[in-house]
Amino acid sequence: EFDELCFEFGLELDEITSEKDIISKEKGEEKAKGASDVVLYKIDVPANRYDLLCLEGLVRGLQVFKERINLPRFEKIIPAEGEGQRLIVTEQTAQIRPHAVAAVLRNITFTKDRYDSFIDLQEKLHQNICRKRALVAIGTHDLDTITGPFTFTAKAPSEIKFKPLNQSKEYTASQIMDLYRTDSHLRHYLHLIENKPRYPVIYDSNGVVLSMPPIINGDHTKISLKTRNVFIECTGTDITKAKIVLDIMVTMFSEYCEKPFTVEAVEVVHPNGKTHIYPELAYRTEKVKPEYINKKVGISETPSSLAKLLTRMCLKSHVTGNGNHLEIEIPPTRADIIHACDIVEDAAIAYGYNNIQMVIPKTYTIANQLPLNKLTELLRLDLAAAGFTEALTFALCSQEDIADKLGTDISATNAVIIANPKTAEFQVARTTLLPGLLKTIAANRKMPLPLKLFEISDIVVKDPNADVGAKNYRHLCAIYYNKSPGFEIIHGLLDRVMQVLDVPPNEENGYTIKAAEGTAFFPGRCAEVFVKGQSIGKLGVVHPDVITKFELTMPCSVLEINIEPFV
Repeated sequence: EFDELCFEFGLELDEITSEKDIISKEKGEEKAKGASDVVLYKIDVPANRYDLLCLEGLVRGLQVFKERINLPRFEKIIPAEGEGQRLIVTEQTAQIRPHAVAAVLRNITFTKDRYDSFIDLQEKLHQNICRKRALVAIGTHDLDTITGPFTFTAKAPSEIKFKPLNQSKEYTASQIMDLYRTDSHLRHYLHLIENKPRYPVIYDSNGVVLSMPPIINGDHTKISLKTRNVFIECTGTDITKAKIVLDIMVTMFSEYCEKPFTVEAVEVVHPNGKTHIYPELAYRTEKVKPEYINKKVGISETPSSLAKLLTRMCLKSHVTGNGNHLEIEIPPTRADIIHACDIVEDAAIAYGYNNIQMVIPKTYTIANQLPLNKLTELLRLDLAAAGFTEALTFALCSQEDIADKLGTDISATNAVIIANPKTAEFQVARTTLLPGLLKTIAANRKMPLPLKLFEISDIVVKDPNADVGAKNYRHLCAIYYNKSPGFEIIHGLLDRVMQVLDVPPNEENGYTIKAAEGTAFFPGRCAEVFVKGQSIGKLGVVHPDVITKFELTMPCSVLEINIEPFV
């Protein structure tokens, strides 16, 4: 039942498992001994629905969907003059993490489960919308252990000293960096600030450190099950994301406050003196025509039933203006509603994808294989029949594979170069299929000789006339590797390819080969292939230098031609 409910709501119940099952799958049954047998539901939540990332939000969403409860109204309480909390942002933060927002959850009651969920939600948001804390970092503190106003500033690492969360003594910021360099969880965030001259830090009015975002909170303000008042701060480089994260944190957990769904606002003072009240908890209304929704989804519902569908998806809606408009209220939990199409999507989910009638499309088209791919498929069969084995190699390779190792300069290859390659193996898009096959042979040297390989794939070269600045060509490359070069075998393969393509061996309307030179080929053992007067590639014996550079020991011959002229 729950699986079906998830599907109707646009989620997926991934699997029903337990900690024991997970550990035994990953590490074997021995390690799983003593692990919990409690049933766990793994639920796949789409990346745009931050409001479903914790149990509170998920249950609330499903209850509203099942029409058991109405969507709660979130309320921001602005304290009397001089009584509220303030967060003062100094100009030192501008260079490193310029934005900060904050809020207070008053008189909250934590239990073990609520507390775990509270910490878990922060972690999920950090990984997802916060981009591993690069855009936003969340800090939550026990307000009763500190006194405002709070200051968000940036200082030299040697000037910051505090006791980090769950540690027993004080460290300076530089020592903290060294301390966490080996920490499996926190080491991934150190790079965000470690090379900066100043580190961001938040103090209270007595100089107590709340946190050093985005790395670690102070131990002093640690939240426990007894905590009654929580101060939440989000600092970051992206103010929009910071506001969304703060809204999600407070809307999810304000239901445990003494006055449910209320949040106490915090005043944030910017370096230029302007003040802002957070959280924004902004409600806004959108107008959408019912026929727009019906047309896009392919249904024909009345405006009032569409309004009901949307209300079930936490988008409170009603019909206005003699039934020709829907007015939809977007709550602060739904930062993912950016455009009318997002509203249409929710209407479709509530209507039920399986309930939408299937119709035959009005336009009747017949799909067909791309002629170039069809030719490729036919040639692959014939090359295999000729005794060659197909290889599939990477479309990216290193610069030397296509230049130095083949005896040419990288500028002469006209290759497309990748700006920020992850490894040296993937620096450029290949301009020839030869290096891939030579590397394949190098990896299979222990196989019995002869090795006969081929590949038919795309190569990429720069082309200033193409709309994207580069162009693909479908190449056929075959290689013969044995104790003797076997030029005649490769030449025979060329003749066979031309035979199956129905290209006769003559100059006017067929193919010919003429002696040529190529840096990758043995002098005097290289020929260029011409079809109807235009050059389509080369064949020949590979130069000994090339063979040694690819760590091979035997001679080999290759053929590489462009097959696009034959389509």
